[in-house]
Amino acid sequence: MAGWIASGVMDLGALVLLGAVGVAAGSVNAVAGGGSLIMLPVLLAFGVPPVQATVTNSVSVTGGYSASVLGTRPDLRGQGARLRLLAPTVLLGASTGCVLLLHTPPGVFAKLMPLLVLAASLLLAFQERVGRLVGEPHAQPVWLRFVLLFLVGVYGGYFNSVLGVILIAVLSVVVVESMNRIVALKNILQLVVGVVATTVYSLFGPVYWPAVAVLVPATLLGGFAGARAGRRLPARTLRAVIVAFGVTVAGALFLRAMS
Repeated sequence: MAGWIASGVMDLGALVLLGAVGVAAGSVNAVAGGGSLIMLPVLLAFGVPPVQATVTNSVSVTGGYSASVLGTRPDLRGQGARLRLLAPTVLLGASTGCVLLLHTPPGVFAKLMPLLVLAASLLLAFQERVGRLVGEPHAQPVWLRFVLLFLVGVYGGYFNSVLGVILIAVLSVVVVESMNRIVALKNILQLVVGVVATTVYSLFGPVYWPAVAVLVPATLLGGFAGARAGRRLPARTLRAVIVAFGVTVAGALFLRAMS
């Protein structure tokens, strides 16, 4: 399987597998986030070096993010003012994260991933209790939401995987909205991170473009399908799916770290 990276040529089986993985990743990102964790192991199995796989992964999911925004556009109505406040903070954080990745050894942040994913999933699962501790969004210090979203942006620019789970967890604490509207907000903030990562890594990162050429249209297809399906789920069901997915991903990362 790893042979095609050495020759720079993908056989039909690799193309089909990579395309299927892209569709699945785009769908998962649209609903809960974490689709990057589907693509990254496949890229590594194909022989793409870790840093190059991480960069390629970040660039490839941006297409799915844009499709997710289109799919949940009705739930963005009335959130323009909020986005004008939050998006620049996430953009600044994502830019910082990209610079950190290009100047630090690969895998450093990945070692913290199991704890971060588990913490984000638990934050979402116990959203109401955490909300009471932090305070209602209108009673929170303004700086708190910006610090949290800046850190999420840093994470997204650096590693990206499970960004959606963390974004939903943070947004659920700092914003009073239905879960469907929070998912729509998450999708557009993910897109901000994706555009920053694509721009920075296209200019300065070791992107593996043959894989991107397959993954981008596949994640677009999956992102649109996943977003439409996610909007049909009841809020309670959607929350349960997102929490279950986040805990499952955290468990897989713990096992990988122990092996």
